[in-house]
Amino acid sequence: MSAPVRVLVCDDQALIRTGFATIIDAQADLEVVGECGDGRAAVDLARRLRPDVVVMDVRMPVLDGIEATRLLAGVGVTDPVKVLVVTTFNLDEYVYEALRAGASGFLLKDAPPAQLLHGIRTVATGVSLLAPEVTRQLVGRYAARIRPAGDAPEVPLTPRELEVLRLIADGRSNSEIAATLVISQETVKTYVSRILTKLDLRDRVQAVVYAYRRGLVT
Repeated sequence: MSAPVRVLVCDDQALIRTGFATIIDAQADLEVVGECGDGRAAVDLARRLRPDVVVMDVRMPVLDGIEATRLLAGVGVTDPVKVLVVTTFNLDEYVYEALRAGASGFLLKDAPPAQLLHGIRTVATGVSLLAPEVTRQLVGRYAARIRPAGDAPEVPLTPRELEVLRLIADGRSNSEIAATLVISQETVKTYVSRILTKLDLRDRVQAVVYAYRRGLVT
């Protein structure tokens, strides 16, 4: 049996933190290795404990979740930690900034327990997590702001790869992309892998931001 996924839970509300920890620890394949209530403690604990996934709140004292995420998973971090941001809709701008800071995905705080557990397992495997309904409302809302001024360089993708990228940016899952394009999920995975490699992107989250920055979706 493989070792359980090690999780660090960071939230300034003790009730939410304890609730998350209880749900996670009840799973045979997951293990809570630490809890904390502020961003600075999150960074210190994550660097010391090296969890597989950090469940990170956005608004926390001392250091907010965005800065904590940047320090743990941002550009230039040599050994980044996977961060799953949890937040509420009214904090969507903060979540967008957290994704830019290097978060591997985000969930809403009122998501059912099964979705939280799925999110942790997904991020732990190295796959990014974007809830489709949140992607459309969140990233789309800030599309105008994140596009660069002037002409962007030509995107080095084939027409089919561009099509797949646009569907990723729309928050579609691999199965939904496969159904839309009438191709197999394995073929979709190949396209996604090729897109990330060609554009030198780490995951689907970065692909979504890239698509909006280049004006490929509106």
